[in-house]
Amino acid sequence: MLTNFDLVELTELRRSLHRRPEISGEEVETAKFIVAELQKLNPSKIISGLGGHGVAAIFDSGVVGPTVLFRAELDALPIHEISDAAWRSEIDGKGHLCGHDGHMTMLLALGRVISRSPLKRGRVVLMFQPAEEDGSGARAVVSDPRFAEISPDWAFAIHNEPGRPLGYVSTRSGLINCASQGLKISLSGKTAHAAEPEAGISPAMAVSELIPALTALGPGGDLDDAFRLVTVTHVNIGEATFGIAPSEATIFATLRTAYDDAMAGVVAEARSLAINAADAHGLKVAFEVFDEFAASINDAEATDIAISAMNAIGVANGADGLPMRASEDFGVFGWNAKAAMLCRGPGEDYPALHNPDYDFPDDLIPIGAAIFERIARDLLG
Repeated sequence: MLTNFDLVELTELRRSLHRRPEISGEEVETAKFIVAELQKLNPSKIISGLGGHGVAAIFDSGVVGPTVLFRAELDALPIHEISDAAWRSEIDGKGHLCGHDGHMTMLLALGRVISRSPLKRGRVVLMFQPAEEDGSGARAVVSDPRFAEISPDWAFAIHNEPGRPLGYVSTRSGLINCASQGLKISLSGKTAHAAEPEAGISPAMAVSELIPALTALGPGGDLDDAFRLVTVTHVNIGEATFGIAPSEATIFATLRTAYDDAMAGVVAEARSLAINAADAHGLKVAFEVFDEFAASINDAEATDIAISAMNAIGVANGADGLPMRASEDFGVFGWNAKAAMLCRGPGEDYPALHNPDYDFPDDLIPIGAAIFERIARDLLG
């Protein structure tokens, strides 16, 4: 059980993390901070540098049993925070505006409880994952050879999701978060004087054709098994000048599908459109992939365990607002474990995630830790 003193300390820990945000792939100091706090809890083992800057603390009962992993994220966002809070970001242009500071603190809270009341069997792993925001972190963690030491049987995570009452949790079996991929299309031709555009090869017409064609590939609509959404998020043509007809253009498009196996088809169609447009206008085309997220699919048994745990401790829950179009790389942990993501509300009128005025509510720290602890006790005693 967490004491009032714990809650005061944990709140200050969360705010310390909030002050010093680090974006995906740069979580060096955040990882050091987490390791220092974990060492106070005397886990059986700490693995650092996992999949980049990831940290895993293993609490081993010494008795044969399943391994239960609880995940939090280390990274912040490249967004300038707008806040009057005393603990606002001290790093210009970066902020913990998705609540990952709070998620880390919930795991530290869980570690305190387990260190005082050890498990009866099996192991608990507190997984502090890097680079969630760009979709690379979970894949890097599970691909790290040292992840074989963890090899969880179960995996759980909580993400705060505005629009729900404070403390209310949405979850369900099946699809929670869509698969997505960022596709950068680069077109190149030949510049010319603006007075003689016919002497060059401009990508302008190809871009004007591709924007509606890409959008038509994924019109959105109901989030069923056939869901596809293509969003053109950025377009750039030539230089900001009046004297040069352009030769270069880039298009950024985010592709979304309900499930991983549908993504390959959308990607192939998008690339084909770009190749055909380039050929028609005498252009060269190249592609780059960014922010690749697997779909997050909740295992039915893991979901039932989480729901039973929440019911046992009086946490209101349901399936409101699910599934979601937004992506989350936690789904990777479900490839080899029974996994469940829980979406917990900070308040119905709370600022949206990734907004410059978002701040994790400290009142959610003990609620999240209590849910995780009950899941661990139900599975491991």
